[in-house]
Amino acid sequence: MDVSRIRALRGPNLWSRHTAIEAIVSCPENERVIDDMPGFELRLRARFPQIGFLEPDGGKQVVSMAHALAAAALALQSQAGCPVTFSRTVSTVETGIYQVVVEYSEEEVGRLAFDLALELVRAAQADTPFDLTGALARIRELDEDVRLGPSTGSIVNAAIKRGIPYRRLTQGSMVQFGWGSRQKRIQAAETSNTSAIAESIAQDKDLTKMLLHAAGVPVPNGRVVETVEDALKAAEEIGSAVVIKPLDGNQGKGVAVNISTPEQITRAFNNAALISDEVIVERYLPGHDFRLLVIGKTLVAAARRDPPQVIGDGVHTIRQLIDQVNADPLRGDGHATSLTKIRLDDIALSVLSGQNLDPEAIPAQGVRVVLRNNANLSTGGTATDVTDDVHPDVAARAIAAAQMVGLDICGVDVVCNSVHMSLEEQGGGIVEVNAAPGLRMHLSPSYGKARDVGEAIISTMYEDGDDGRIPVVAVAGTNGKTTTVRLITHLLAKTGLRVGMTNTDGVYIDGQRTDTGDCSGPRSARNVLFHPDVDAAVLETARGGVLREGLGFDRCAVAVVTNIGMGDHLDLSYISTVEDLAVVKRVIVENVAPTGTAVLNAADPMVSKMAASCPGSVTFFALDPTHPIMATHRAQGHRIVYQDGDAIVAAQGTFEKRLKLSGIPLTRSGAIGFQVENVMASVGAAWALNLDWEQITGALASFISDSGTAPGRFNLFDYKGATLIADYGHNPDAIQALIKAVDSMPANRRSVVISGAGDRRDVDITRQTELLGDAFDEVVLYQDQCQRGREDGEVIALLRQGLGGAKRTKDVKEINGEFVAIDTALATLQPGDLCLILIDQVEEALAHIDRRVKESA
Repeated sequence: MDVSRIRALRGPNLWSRHTAIEAIVSCPENERVIDDMPGFELRLRARFPQIGFLEPDGGKQVVSMAHALAAAALALQSQAGCPVTFSRTVSTVETGIYQVVVEYSEEEVGRLAFDLALELVRAAQADTPFDLTGALARIRELDEDVRLGPSTGSIVNAAIKRGIPYRRLTQGSMVQFGWGSRQKRIQAAETSNTSAIAESIAQDKDLTKMLLHAAGVPVPNGRVVETVEDALKAAEEIGSAVVIKPLDGNQGKGVAVNISTPEQITRAFNNAALISDEVIVERYLPGHDFRLLVIGKTLVAAARRDPPQVIGDGVHTIRQLIDQVNADPLRGDGHATSLTKIRLDDIALSVLSGQNLDPEAIPAQGVRVVLRNNANLSTGGTATDVTDDVHPDVAARAIAAAQMVGLDICGVDVVCNSVHMSLEEQGGGIVEVNAAPGLRMHLSPSYGKARDVGEAIISTMYEDGDDGRIPVVAVAGTNGKTTTVRLITHLLAKTGLRVGMTNTDGVYIDGQRTDTGDCSGPRSARNVLFHPDVDAAVLETARGGVLREGLGFDRCAVAVVTNIGMGDHLDLSYISTVEDLAVVKRVIVENVAPTGTAVLNAADPMVSKMAASCPGSVTFFALDPTHPIMATHRAQGHRIVYQDGDAIVAAQGTFEKRLKLSGIPLTRSGAIGFQVENVMASVGAAWALNLDWEQITGALASFISDSGTAPGRFNLFDYKGATLIADYGHNPDAIQALIKAVDSMPANRRSVVISGAGDRRDVDITRQTELLGDAFDEVVLYQDQCQRGREDGEVIALLRQGLGGAKRTKDVKEINGEFVAIDTALATLQPGDLCLILIDQVEEALAHIDRRVKESA
């Protein structure tokens, strides 16, 4: 078995809405039926009993090694605790070649699981050992390392429940919610609304105390010191047990509590000074350590935190008791689990020493041994939820502290005997205010009720009913995509929205190009949705990007499919038929939002069938309103768009809106049929987005298809009285549409300049000139700049072959170079002639034509 290609599908894709690993797997004949491989399945199950059923392709009963590979890759992740459920293995048109698709929750984990699954099936085949325990441990370790931590994960999960899109911006905890101008960002428990100044205040514990004291919030008295001598003096001034901690520490590092002797103070100061040049000495408040979580202006959770400790049994040493506690599966080494393992480090040894103990001591039955002077979960402490017990005055003090510092999400540390009464009554106080507080203790407390603090945070970022989305229009098809994308963008922009657009020419943000080249893939789509100045997005969605990586978005408001043609890169990536191609183009329809709309060409059978896959509503368009699909759809009360004489009509039930073709320059008063279809598709999209009809009419009137507005899309020029048409059409369907458009334009003599894309099938290249040979008097063939895998002269030979039976063409020229070919055609033009130039290098060719036109003026 050989794996020749592995891809990560990072968005909704050909196979499912799940992120997935897709691999091309080749199995020799003796591996295509595992029932014919004696003992293979038994050996496989012996090495991995939890592999589950080995499922054949739909409708088939044959299970190959490729199927076993898919099952193993999925089951390994599942057994390691990853939330995955989907896999699929599909036979391609090539015998023994399979496409294996396995869902992942984290890409790196999915790739590792796939590699380990490959090792597993090969071990079963060769009857060699496989370390299942080690493999699962590697997957768990990597998953814990790369997946979102519990705090960030809780916020992301709350967003998912609300339908808010999200994307990780880093391998860490920085996440974007929403799209474009609606976006918000978080990093752990900090949000876009978290003030950097407030965060700085929270880090400065002395400044925080001063501000809280000014607000009337009870805080322990104390001050900042820089030397041991000053620390001893400060403790003497306080006159009771003290707490020593770094001025700008976090997670309880360097904190010592309830100390009073000079030796303890000296040791505590030296530990704190390792973390911060300035150290706080303050009065020790007796009681329990409570963490109160304030979000916005509301106390949403509270927990009592207890320091890491063990209870003696009169038999085991402290070290052994710690090992027993750490054996709890809820305890891990980092923040991924609900509890953290207790560390027997220098700090713990120092705390033990203060109790006249060491790790080998055996505490008596029931004796409590504290291992740290702070109660942070990150150092092995535990938490008990007390949210419902918090006295209103205590809550008010915590909220006042958060407001005084200016934090939108704030962890307020309170020391008091009980949260059942006010702090003043019991001599308690607020000892610290924390930015980016950990949420683990509230999400998964050691004892008590879990609190949905992630939802509370999301609610401060987005109001109820707000999903953070901007309108997204996805456009797919064989021909007309770019013009349709540009026209929909124009329609939206005329309403005052800042529109992000992707197409084969580049990426545009509010009319300014920010990237060049073919940008019709998912990466460009994501870049548009990342941009903070985008109010709506119109995304050309090419088949290549869908196959390579999936969609760049989870769902769209509108999906437009123009048509499906034979010449659209067939025989690439196992897309060998029009039916296969339709399945790829259908992906955007399958991922329309339930409240969204698919705008589909009713006259194209492959496109009209996509309606059944749309989760939302459907608008059909076609030139002929009597088409059975159109008539039925309207009769059922749904929307259609069609041509009626001199107008485009949008209709639903008894409602009709007529748009005069004379007021739509793109169509040349309806003479260019394929542009009429592009306008109908665009009107259907605008209608789905609830644009005002007056705005639609005005925008259609102001859209001009020139080389600046829609480069390479039927751009017209006047050259010495002859008509030039420059177009990027490069498949038989596009050629047929262009011929139909040209037929409506009078001309004394017609010529065409054409090359062919080398990555097309031979039959598609020859078909182009077969069509042109019956419609043009002169054909200028040229070899373009990039042959796309073909040998020099190969494409021209195929084009020449297509002209073998030409009914009209009498003059054929072969030229090396696009610009030379254009000049060759221009040299023979007379007033009243027409020349169609099928350009390859769009911008350069248009600039060349423009220069020649200006030179002739």
